[in-house]
Amino acid sequence: MKQTVHQIYTLVRKDLVLELRQQYAFYGVLLYIISTVFVINLMMGKPDDKLWNALFWVIQLFVAVNAIAKSFMQENRGRLLYFYSLVPPRVFIAAKLIFNVILMMLMSIIALVCSFTFLGNPLHNTGYFVGIVLLGGTSLSLLFTVLAAIAAQANHNAALMAVMGFPLMMPMLMLLANVSLSAFVTVYQPGLPKMFLLLGGMDLLTIALTMVLFPFLWKD
Repeated sequence: MKQTVHQIYTLVRKDLVLELRQQYAFYGVLLYIISTVFVINLMMGKPDDKLWNALFWVIQLFVAVNAIAKSFMQENRGRLLYFYSLVPPRVFIAAKLIFNVILMMLMSIIALVCSFTFLGNPLHNTGYFVGIVLLGGTSLSLLFTVLAAIAAQANHNAALMAVMGFPLMMPMLMLLANVSLSAFVTVYQPGLPKMFLLLGGMDLLTIALTMVLFPFLWKD
């Protein structure tokens, strides 16, 4: 157990060091967030509550695609073969999941700050919305990490990730958008705990399926 934790920590640290050295994904996504929010501000000023919420989650979706989907693109076949000889597949994919969750949380906070700066803050419960953003960012990072892993094993076929991702991400985005609407009103909604349980269940299911299926992809 101690060795497994150490291996995961080493792989996460490796990804963090590479990201700090290259910073292609970070600055690319940062430019996308700032430019998108700024253009929205120029075109429509400060949108109403529902439109603000919808635009924010669309931005989150494209942030996840640009930041997380590249996590396996930088791993060529030779490097994957090298990792195959060093660590078990579940350790490798666990490290990728943890790193992508950390990266997506950072990007989510940046997107939220930019949205508040350029589009205003229409929230009645900011703390609640921040929690939803972090939880939603975690869900999107888990989903796109799995899709990126599958696409990487199919010769980095980005079209495959898009085809598989659309029917999987739409229910998640709709659920996140509906849950986050409660931050714009002061009325308590009794159905929120069930939505949170559903979202948490989807995350746990994604992690479980990843741990089961990735070793088979790893062998190929």
